[in-house]
Amino acid sequence: MSHWEIAGDLKRTVARRAVVVAALIVAACGIPSAEAETPYQPAGAPADPKVPARWNRYHDYTEATELMRAMVAAHPKRVRLQSLGKSYGGREMWLMTITNRATGDDRSKPAFWIGGAIHANEIQGTQVTLYTAWYLLEMYGRNELITRLLDERTFYLVPMMSPDSRDAHMHRPNTSSSPRSGQVPVDDDRDGLFDEDGPDDLDGDGHITRMRVHDPNGRYKPHPKYPDLMIPAEDDERGQYRLLGSEGFDNDGDGRMNEDGDGYYDPNRDWPWRWQPKHIQRGAHRYPLSLPENRAVADFVLDHPNIAGAQQYHNSGGMILRGPGTKLDRIEPADKVVYDAVAKNGQLVLPGYRYINTANDLYEVYGGEGDWFYMMRGVFRYTNELFTSWNYFRKPSSEGFSSRGEQQQAFDKYLLFGEGTVPWKKVDHPQYGKIEVGGLKKNWGRQPPSFLLEEECHRNMAFTLYHADQMPKVEIQSIKMEPVAGDLTQVTAVVANPKLIPTHAAVDLKHKITPPDVVSIDGKNLTVVLGLRSPDAFFRSAPEQKRRPEAMRIENISGMGAVHVRWLVRGEGPYTVAVRSVKGGSDRRRVRRDERER
Repeated sequence: MSHWEIAGDLKRTVARRAVVVAALIVAACGIPSAEAETPYQPAGAPADPKVPARWNRYHDYTEATELMRAMVAAHPKRVRLQSLGKSYGGREMWLMTITNRATGDDRSKPAFWIGGAIHANEIQGTQVTLYTAWYLLEMYGRNELITRLLDERTFYLVPMMSPDSRDAHMHRPNTSSSPRSGQVPVDDDRDGLFDEDGPDDLDGDGHITRMRVHDPNGRYKPHPKYPDLMIPAEDDERGQYRLLGSEGFDNDGDGRMNEDGDGYYDPNRDWPWRWQPKHIQRGAHRYPLSLPENRAVADFVLDHPNIAGAQQYHNSGGMILRGPGTKLDRIEPADKVVYDAVAKNGQLVLPGYRYINTANDLYEVYGGEGDWFYMMRGVFRYTNELFTSWNYFRKPSSEGFSSRGEQQQAFDKYLLFGEGTVPWKKVDHPQYGKIEVGGLKKNWGRQPPSFLLEEECHRNMAFTLYHADQMPKVEIQSIKMEPVAGDLTQVTAVVANPKLIPTHAAVDLKHKITPPDVVSIDGKNLTVVLGLRSPDAFFRSAPEQKRRPEAMRIENISGMGAVHVRWLVRGEGPYTVAVRSVKGGSDRRRVRRDERER
C-alpha cells in the first residue's frame, strides 16, 4: 500500500471517528439532530418541553423573572404575567395567572393561591412555585389530570414574596437562615442607626459561618469523626474551644456584634388576624399589612374571592402545617375533617413529612398569613416546611446518629463530598485577635442539595395539585319537570359538589365571609310561584324562599354533597337552570317543558 493510500485511509478513519464523537456529544447534551426521533419520554415530566428549564438549581430574581417570561412566550393562551406592585427595593412583585381561558376567565373558576418564600432565605419555596407553573403549562394536553385542572381551575402563583431579601441571601454573605426579614431598614438596637451591624464575612468566602477560639476553659470540642462539627465537652471533661457566635465584629462600637442586620421584622407576623405588637410577637412591624409586599398580596386576594385553596412554601423540617397559629383560636370541627383528609394524601406523597398543628405542635404565631387566609378569607390553606432530614439517608434522623449536626456532616462527607462545609481556618478579628471560622455553608442545612431539589419540587407540587383538585366544583346533576294542577309546572334540580371541600368552609359560614351560592331558573314569560330548597330528595325539611324565589340562595353545598331545589312555575319555557358559587364555580342547563328527567 502506498503512502498516499495509507494517508487516505487514516483521514477516512479520523472522519468516521469524528462523526461518532459528534453524535455522542449531541446525544449526551440532548440536542436534537436532523434525523433525531422523538426523545424517550420518562414518566412524570416532558422530555421535550417548550421551556427547557433546569430544576436542580436555584434561580435568583433576574433568572426567575426571565423564566416566567419564557413561560408566557411559550404558552400565551394559558398564562399571564403581571406585577402586583413593587417591593420596598423596587422589584416587581410578579404574579402568574394560569388557566385555560378558552373555558372561562380566571375569576369565573375556583382558584388556588400559591405563595413562595415569604421568608426570603427559604429559597426552595420559590423553586417549587416556579416548577408548579412550568409543570402545569408543559403538561397541559399531555396529562389528563393537568388538562382538566386548567380547564376547571385557576392558579394564582407568586414565586417570590420577598424578592429583595431573596437576592440578598443569594448574592451577599449570609447564613442559611438569613435574611429572614425583608429589606425595610429597622433600628434593632435603638442607637439611631439602621441595619449598621450585621454579620461580616471575615474570610471572604461568601458564607457567614461560626467563630471559635482556642480556650482550655471552653466547653466545646471537635467531633471525633467529623472535626468540622463542634460538640459540647462531657460534664467531666475539659473543652478545647469557646464558641463566639456567627462571623462578624462590632461595626458600631457599642460592645455587641451582629445585633442590627437586615430588618428586623418577620413578614409572616404582619397579617391582620390576631396581630400583636413586637413586645408580644417578635417580628411584628408597625401595624398589620404595613409591609408593601404583603399589602400587595392581600389586596389581590381580597379582590379575588374565588380563591378557595391556598399553599405557602417555607423551609425546613418536613412539615405540613395547618392552623390555628395561636391557642386563642381553633379550627372549626367540620373544617378539621377536610384538613385532615387532604393532609392524609400529603403524608403519602411526602415521605418523612409530619402533619401538625402550628400553635400546639410547633409554636404560636400572632399575625400569621395562614390564619389570615383561613379565619378572615375562609380559605383552606397549608404551609409546607420544605425538606426533611429523613431525606438524608431515607430513615429517621435519630437512627444511627446522636444529633442532626452529626447526620448533616455524614451526608456532607459521603454525598456532597465536603461541599457543604467550610473547614475551620484562622483569621484576624478586630476585637478577638486570632480566631478560627468555619461550619456549614449558607446553601446547606436548610436547603436540599441539587440532586434532591427537583424531587422536592415535584412531590410538594403533587400534594398541592391534589388539594386544588379537591376545591369545590358545583354542577347541575339532574333536572326533573312534572306538570301539576292547571298551568303550573314543578321543576326540581339537584345541584351537586363532587369534591371534598365545601363551597363554604365552616369558618366562612360563621363569619359570613363569602356570599351564598345561588341556584336560579329563568325562561320566556316565566313566573315563579314558589321556591323551596332541601338537603334531601324527599324535601322533608324544605324552607320556602319568599323573596325572589327565582334565585334560590344556598348557604353551603357540602363536600361530596348536594342540595335539592324545587320551583312551581308558569311559563312556556324553555327554562334555564343555573348555579353560581363564588368559590365553587358555575354550571347551567337548558330544558323544555316536554322533556323528561335529564
